[in-house]
Amino acid sequence: MTLPTTDTRVTYPSGAVESASRVLHVEIREDGRRAVLLDTTAFHPVDSAWPDQGADRGELRGSDGRSWPVTDCVVGATDGTTLHLGAESPVRKGTEGWAFVVVHLTDGDGPAEGDDVTVSVDAAHRAAVSAGHTGCHLASLALNRALADRWRKDVAPDALGAPNFDALAIDTTVIGEFGSLDTYRLGKSLRRKGFTVEDLDPEETAAAVNATLAAWTATGASIGITADGPGLTDRRRWVCDLPGEHAEIPCGGTHLTSLAGLEVLVRLDMTDADGTPVLLMHTRVGVPATA
Repeated sequence: MTLPTTDTRVTYPSGAVESASRVLHVEIREDGRRAVLLDTTAFHPVDSAWPDQGADRGELRGSDGRSWPVTDCVVGATDGTTLHLGAESPVRKGTEGWAFVVVHLTDGDGPAEGDDVTVSVDAAHRAAVSAGHTGCHLASLALNRALADRWRKDVAPDALGAPNFDALAIDTTVIGEFGSLDTYRLGKSLRRKGFTVEDLDPEETAAAVNATLAAWTATGASIGITADGPGLTDRRRWVCDLPGEHAEIPCGGTHLTSLAGLEVLVRLDMTDADGTPVLLMHTRVGVPATA
């Protein structure tokens, strides 16, 4: 079969951890791994453009009982003649004339083109990372609110109307099981935008963030993902109705479905990177036993 000309259909945004799929293309990479492209997948891939959430864990299962562990899963791009993986892609995701696909990588053997397979995701790992991603969004909104009075100039607001410190200062985000680590650079460019760095007290700020998080999680509000379509590059948004406020954040990751029983706590640390102040936000998420 030729390389696909349309984006992979993805079901993980709705919470699916299994999908019935058809193998569209298989090729052996230079490192010996097989790159398997499917028409539909429940597997969340890592996106090299913003690799905050890693790939799901799991396997592909054939109708004959064979199974192939997925050792990695990445976003790929193809113009119909060549498959580019991750950062190898010469174009941005969504570029017209290109198909953007979920690439399942297996070691050694794998399914063949035309096979019907079942995608099976490690549900426990997915739930743990989804908790981490949900906590990350909540913590960023609460941090923006806690730092709102440190701005001397008007800047773009976040989903709840506070100055969007998270978007303007973020350097990296790493989301893992039941937590995340956000790194913010408080350099000259942020100061020129109007942010006051002097006398920022990490402990005092963390206390304000945690008070907001406690009030939000106490509501047990529902969480949803809205999507413009089923394709990999279709725009998706994280949606949550917080007390008196409606939050929508563009997001391609996976999440819990509710704040019920959730406990989200942050710790803030200040450090230095070559003379630039850096704020670290460590977010930990506790979930009810039935989550």
